[in-house]
Amino acid sequence: MERVVLKLGMFETLALAVIAIYFGDFLRKKFPILKKYCLPAAVVGGTIFALISMGLYYANIFELSFDFKAANTLFYCIFFAASGAAASMALLKQGGKLVVIFAILAAVLAAGQNALALFVGNFMNVNPLISMMTGSIPMTGGHGNAAAFAPIAVEAGATAAMEVAIAAATFGLISGCIIGGPFGNFVIKRHKLEDPTLDGKSDVENSEEGSSGTLMDKNAIINAFFLMCIALGIGQVLTIILPKIHPSLKLPIHVSCMFGGILIRLFYDRKKGNYDVLYEAIDTVGEFSLGLFVSMSIITMKLWQLADLGPALVVLLMAQAIFIIIFCYFLTFFLLGRNYDAAVMAVGHIGFGLGAVPVSMTTMQSVCKKYRYSKLAFFVVPVIGGFISNLSNAIIITKFLDLAKSMVGIG
Repeated sequence: MERVVLKLGMFETLALAVIAIYFGDFLRKKFPILKKYCLPAAVVGGTIFALISMGLYYANIFELSFDFKAANTLFYCIFFAASGAAASMALLKQGGKLVVIFAILAAVLAAGQNALALFVGNFMNVNPLISMMTGSIPMTGGHGNAAAFAPIAVEAGATAAMEVAIAAATFGLISGCIIGGPFGNFVIKRHKLEDPTLDGKSDVENSEEGSSGTLMDKNAIINAFFLMCIALGIGQVLTIILPKIHPSLKLPIHVSCMFGGILIRLFYDRKKGNYDVLYEAIDTVGEFSLGLFVSMSIITMKLWQLADLGPALVVLLMAQAIFIIIFCYFLTFFLLGRNYDAAVMAVGHIGFGLGAVPVSMTTMQSVCKKYRYSKLAFFVVPVIGGFISNLSNAIIITKFLDLAKSMVGIG
């Protein structure tokens, strides 16, 4: 009997995403170990929903299909606009050197992921074009790069490349969500980066117990939403205009929206007055958007695609997960300064090195809620993961795909 496909629209998907967040938050309160290892509510609840969806699929009851791309793009871009609005001039100056170092590290990681994929794949007699589908294409690149580069391998004769790339990207998203928080907790504890006078002061759990941070009023939150909408408009205009000036200036919409947020922040930084309440409200809007984006991304995953991977591909993916943990600890954390900001940025590197920038941000956020906020990390990571890494990774992928083709006697 043919499996029934149950189609859920944008509003049903949004509702389920919020329920998953509430459920994840409930589980975090019931099971302190989830808080201890900094696993975000959206990840906990979303993963359980994805497992239920997989169970329904295998029970042949029905397959869930979601219409969520428009909403996901909206919240993704609002989140990036809010990240841009968090970047003051002082932060831009302070983070300049770290951006350069982090950009180099991101490129080295992407190259290492592809080299590892080809090496392990060759050892296990996997077609190099297939093993490339477990490297930086789905890992650093995510589902977008998987869909963009896999057809090249298919044309070269690797017919299963698309399925492997999408499944690997799904694995990366899940593993990035699960590894990031515990990794950050381990690094901070091991290097004694806690600060008893500051840690947990802005934690959501503390505010629930009666403490409070910066007060926000209704007008500040409404104004924050309005300003983020303006940032989206600026981003859309930049996306349209810049390629007309020069083809190389074509930017992804979320990066343009981030620039829109930066322009708004620069405007308010030059304007007289104290805007701390507004900035706090913008952070809240960004956190709201991030939670929805991550939850929707996880509940809509098709986990059964992972079950179709053979033992060799499972080994390839596990090797990638182990590699990035070693890389981010011994290189990212150490080269970025071996301090608290470096630890949070290393968490972010695991996030977009395995999954996507929102994974970076939600795992960093979870770590910061337990300890303390890192303005530097929340500026540097989106700039690298959302923009610079996309460009360097595309160049690296192209070179390694050419190498993979030569290994199978093509070109």
